Amino acid sequence: MAQNRKAFDISKYQISPSNEKKIITIAETGDELEITVKQLSWNKRNQIVSNCISLGKDGVQSFNAERYMKEMLKEIIIDAPWGATTESFLVSIDERLGGALESLVPTAFGGEGGSNPDEIKKES
Repeated sequence: MAQNRKAFDISKYQISPSNEKKIITIAETGDELEITVKQLSWNKRNQIVSNCISLGKDGVQSFNAERYMKEMLKEIIIDAPWGATTESFLVSIDERLGGALESLVPTAFGGEGGSNPDEIKKES
């Protein structure tokens, strides 16, 4: 018995080559700024996550959430009022702007916890 299945449409699962403008509001001041971001591929996000995981001398894995946040922001922000999003820019901003920019970053791991290092467990 043949079933009527729709053809699989791979285009629904590929990242868009277009960039997206986002308005970010800094909650404490009410200031708004427009930033252009790009969507990352599944593979690129996984590369960044992998680069932020390290194995300690005791064999325990740890996740560097600070590095993840910085690397993601440098990768996804392609146009902003300050110009290039660099390491030196990111270490120069205060927590109000930093917190607003964090909203752009996808969680490192699935689930409610986001990039919680407790979610990284030592493999048996």
